[in-house]
Amino acid sequence: MDNRDRGDREFFDAVCSDCGQPCKVPFKPTEGRPIYCRDCFKKHRKF
Repeated sequence: MDNRDRGDREFFDAVCSDCGQPCKVPFKPTEGRPIYCRDCFKKHRKF
């Protein structure tokens, strides 16, 4: 299977740690670690 094929990727429901909006993430959220929606992730991403 090609790793670039994202069609079958499993997504998990989460709540953004910044804005509180529900979102979906491509990994199982870990308790104690922040989860960010797409917009908030852009703000927190380190360059």
